[in-house]
Amino acid sequence: MTAKIARFLEEVRPATPCVVVDLDIVRDNYLGLRHWLPLAQIYYAVKANPAPEIVRLLAGLGSNFDVASRPEIELCLAAGASPDKVSFGNTIKKKSDIAFAYDKGVRLFAFDSEAELDKLAEAAPGSRVFCRILMTCDGAEWPLSRKFGCEIDMARDLLVAARDRGLEPYGVSFHVGSQQTDLGQWDIAVGKTAMLFTELNEVGIELKMVNLGGGLPARYRTDIPGIDRYADAIMHAMTNHFGNNLPAMIIEPGRGMVGDAGILETEVVLISKKGYDDDVRWVYLDVGKFGGLAETMDEAIKYRIVTDRDGGAAGPVVLAGPTCDSADILYEKAGYAMPLELAVGDRVRILSTGAYTTSYSAVNFNGFEPLKAYFI
Repeated sequence: MTAKIARFLEEVRPATPCVVVDLDIVRDNYLGLRHWLPLAQIYYAVKANPAPEIVRLLAGLGSNFDVASRPEIELCLAAGASPDKVSFGNTIKKKSDIAFAYDKGVRLFAFDSEAELDKLAEAAPGSRVFCRILMTCDGAEWPLSRKFGCEIDMARDLLVAARDRGLEPYGVSFHVGSQQTDLGQWDIAVGKTAMLFTELNEVGIELKMVNLGGGLPARYRTDIPGIDRYADAIMHAMTNHFGNNLPAMIIEPGRGMVGDAGILETEVVLISKKGYDDDVRWVYLDVGKFGGLAETMDEAIKYRIVTDRDGGAAGPVVLAGPTCDSADILYEKAGYAMPLELAVGDRVRILSTGAYTTSYSAVNFNGFEPLKAYFI
């Protein structure tokens, strides 16, 4: 909670639920990452929070952008980013969207399959392409395994095929998983990537770039190292496997760029019990899974939660959202406790909610409006 957000919530008293994002934190995070990892180009993962205010701020600071769709491309270009600062990093793209990006001047594309390579060869001739490899994402609180990437041997063949189809086989990408807490995962991923560089060099292809993906964390309930430790781990992995012959590096922070910049304020709608002898209270908030807290699925992301009644006696709770859907339970097994004095109408603040909240919010489920956001 920054002083600026606290003052805004006190003075404005916005209707809940809402997210308030302190843009100074976003700026500081960008500049901090540039300081600690100066050899890597920063490509902000727009999907984490596609607010125009954030994209404009980062574009003004010189950031590049990792985009997943045509609307995100349009957003970045409208915010002042030039097309050479945009990477179409989604490996699942419509051919028409590839053609749109190419027409706008985008020349950097991800892929992980032969069918996607076919679309790129036809719709984005001569472009730089990078192949995403599979990772297990051990240590990540929000894994990104299986759906994206391919095995090393397939990646090798696909990059050779990219050359043969008139594209430039530019590099390799991976993602160690979102909210990664194991610093050693980058060494594993970079090791696999270096092997691929060597194999392709043997057939006359000199790759030039490693896309290190995302994984930089926000501060939830689990303690995490500082950004300097993550930068050290990444650079140690790169020098360990590439020596002094370092390729270009791209890093795609999303959660780590904007997560800690936001506070979600919500209101207690109901407090109840399921039986006379039940010691566990059910606390229903006016925001839930469908209102922007989708990452509580399987209780994966565990947010820090504070109230004005903290400091006194507390007891176990189940936290749930307001919708008529039994899946709309945030935390039942994660051991959350809340003040015994908590009452209906009290405001509750969920910390580090600047990423993957507004962008996950449903448009009209049960008639609830999308999660409102303020940028200060």
